[in-house]
Parts: sequence; structure tokens; C-alpha cells
Amino acid sequence: MSRTRPGRVRTRRDNRRPPLLLSMMKPQNINLREGETKSIVCPDCERWWRLMGETQLKIREHCARGCTGGGTDCQEHTRCPGSNQSVLLDITVERWAEAMLAADSTATGRRSARQHYKPIPAPAEPIARMSSAPGTPVEALSAYRSHLRRCRDSGKTGRCAGLHRCVEGARIAALYAEREQAEGQRVRDARVDALLARHRTARTWSRYTETTAKTRSSLTKRGGTAVEEANNVVRERSPGSVSEFRGPEVPLSPPNQQVHDQRQAVLGQQYARKTTAAPSI
Repeated sequence: MSRTRPGRVRTRRDNRRPPLLLSMMKPQNINLREGETKSIVCPDCERWWRLMGETQLKIREHCARGCTGGGTDCQEHTRCPGSNQSVLLDITVERWAEAMLAADSTATGRRSARQHYKPIPAPAEPIARMSSAPGTPVEALSAYRSHLRRCRDSGKTGRCAGLHRCVEGARIAALYAEREQAEGQRVRDARVDALLARHRTARTWSRYTETTAKTRSSLTKRGGTAVEEANNVVRERSPGSVSEFRGPEVPLSPPNQQVHDQRQAVLGQQYARKTTAAPSI
């Protein structure tokens, strides 16, 4: 297996800038780990490039836009000003490794806590397939009996059998007990309300009776305003005069006397036949 030779510096020419000091650089912008290719972040284009040389380190000549062919092979773009930048290792690699570990621990401490994603809840059942809860004890009892029949015939594990009830059966049974208790309370409340209403009505009529039974003049209020005013006015009437409160004329004789007599004769015959047909006691 062929060994990869380290890159050589074939010229002493540089970019005429002062060398980059390792002590003044961020430890995460340079890689000096043993067994790995030495590389650095170019200060101009901010891309990773290889460090050429063993003792005299320089940034590899490269294109300003990061072309893989390098600065010499790229004919379309200009060479990056950071090419052939000399790097000076003014501290040891061990001190750089310690600074790298310190920076990594600081970055780890700045990381946010791990997010725990909750499972997405199951979609709700459509309204068309929802069954309304029974509102009366009769409906709850009917639902409980129908569930018992279906559950006992299903043959599944944990079905309703004997005194044992499945989860659904226990829920419907508890609902039935709740509806039964609520219905009893409702009946008792309705009975109490009816008694209270009857008592209030009796008290109202008793007070009204006590108020109207004291004087005869108060009783006239039940006949209306006109009767009350007529009774309160004292006027003498001449004999044979007609009161202004008289009603309509009542006929004293039938309009057709002949037809009336015939009708009375027919009714008399019918009554005689019924009397004759009736058995004697």
C-alpha cells in the first residue's frame, strides 16, 4: 500500500503578509491532530484548505471561490489572497489540544437541552360515527344489556362473564348507576318543587280570602268595575222600571206553536213505549 507523502513547499514565495500565529487563532479553525491531514480555515475565503510543508507551513494556493482544481488550474476565477499564507506554530500541539478541549466543553455547555417529542395523538372519531351517551336510566340500562349480549358472544379475552365486566361494560354500568341516582334526585326535586308551589298557591288564596271576606263592599270587586260602581251608587227606582243592566229579552213562547205541539206529542209516545218495554222490578 502506497504511503501518502506530505505536501511540499516548492517555493519560498508567500503572500507578503505577516505569518498567522497559532496562539492567536481559534483552536477550532485549525486541525493539527496526529494521523490526520493538517488543514486550516483560510481567513479570506473562510474555507478549509490543506497546510503544505512540515516545518514551514503555508496555506495551499487555491481559487477565491473554492474550486477543487486549485488556483493555478482555475482559469475562470482569480486566486484567493489567502493563498501561500504562512502559519507559525508558536505554541506546542499539546497546548493547542488543551485549548481545543476547553472550547469543546464550553460549546457543549451552551447546547440546549434535548427535546423530547411527544407522540402525535390519534385523530378524533368523526361525529357521524359517535354514539350519544344515554340520557335516561332506561336508555343506559338498554345499552348495558345490549353490550352484555355482544360481549359474551364475541369470544374475546377479558369479555364480560359472570360478575366480571370488561372496561366498556364497567363504564356503561357506572353510567347507568349515575343516571339512576340523578333520576331519583330529579324526581325528589320535582316533588319538592310541586309541594312548594302548592303551598305558595294556598297561601296566596288564603290571603285573598281574608282580604275580601271582611266587608260586603270588597266582594263587589269580583263582579267588575261596572257592578262595583252600580252597587256603590245609591239611587231610588220607581216600581216597574227596568234596570240598565238588564240582559236580552228571553222568549216565553215558541215561535211556531203548532210545530211545538207536534214535537211534544212525538216525544210523549216515545217515552210511553220505553216505559212499557222496561221490566218491572
